[in-house]
Amino acid sequence: MKKILSLSFLAVFTVLVSCGSRQSNTDGKVLVSGKVENAPAGVVVLSQFTESRPKVLDTLEVNSKGEFEYEVAVDSPTFYELNLFGQRSVRLALLDENVQVYYDFSKPEEIKIEGSQDSQEMLKLEKLMNDYQTEVNKLNEAYYEAMSSNNSDAIRSIQEQAMELEAQQSEKVKATIESMGDSFASLAAVGLLNPKNDFPFLDQLVSDLNENYPNTKSILQLKQQLDEMRKLSVGQPAPEIELPNPQGEMVKLSDMKGKYVLIDFWAAWCKPCRQENPNLVRMYNLYKDKGFEVFGVSLDRTKEDWLKAIEDDGLTWTHVSDLQYFNSKAAVTYQINAIPATYMLDPDGKIIAKDLRGPSLENKLAEIFD
Repeated sequence: MKKILSLSFLAVFTVLVSCGSRQSNTDGKVLVSGKVENAPAGVVVLSQFTESRPKVLDTLEVNSKGEFEYEVAVDSPTFYELNLFGQRSVRLALLDENVQVYYDFSKPEEIKIEGSQDSQEMLKLEKLMNDYQTEVNKLNEAYYEAMSSNNSDAIRSIQEQAMELEAQQSEKVKATIESMGDSFASLAAVGLLNPKNDFPFLDQLVSDLNENYPNTKSILQLKQQLDEMRKLSVGQPAPEIELPNPQGEMVKLSDMKGKYVLIDFWAAWCKPCRQENPNLVRMYNLYKDKGFEVFGVSLDRTKEDWLKAIEDDGLTWTHVSDLQYFNSKAAVTYQINAIPATYMLDPDGKIIAKDLRGPSLENKLAEIFD
């Protein structure tokens, strides 16, 4: 089962270092202020997110009424974090509007942000991720229980529920981004989407952000990454693969046009790959006479390990490898940095799906052939 998404905004945030199109109305200064009630002992710390880690800017003085304020120089879209007494973190997206934060520690589920509209949008993401985390935790508990009792039917059901939950979350994230309008806070949600599955949406989002905030470093970096991924997006023709088979003969992926082909990047040393192989064998035997083929690309280092795994797992489809691990020409071409990884091609050799395995592969093949 896929591991949960953690609520790690640091992994999503990137430093924004060039001015956008909106005009500042604060002469490059933004006032961060607020009030806390029923606070525990401790301090309020303001940090700025950078490319690598949050950088502490200062400890804010809190008066006897629980009030604080601090002026920061902001000349470009930038993400910050207020750490309230080590008990509550508040993420802020600042550019040209002052922001006020209000929090009562006796009401932990309630927080109020006024002023900066971009910062108010950040609360949508926080709620979205908290709700998702709750549902994933429930599935994780059920999964570990099913694993402990070796209940294969329950495991399969939970895996299907996890796939459905992830798909639903993707749609919720996209709807939330759309609700933000042209706010740069949507940048904080980019890392919550899978660029392999949501490429068209991300492509349009980054294009719009680039128009609204031209010359912003992080947006330009995202645009470059998407440009590099474009040739591997759904609907594009699959790049050619030409590698030796176990007999040393050169085999081309394009020779398999006319069939639905699953490119399966795997290796003998990859435990998840080996665990998936029985399912793939079952699917192959079920649909091979209907026009389904598998093109196995091994990232093994030795021919002995590669051939033994093929024999042990009963993999009777086409196999190729240059035995170069992740330096394989095919792995580089398809930007593979983790396995198992799959690409599904239609009879014309175009990519129609990615990362299909387990129930998702079974559902896709049933959709095609049944």
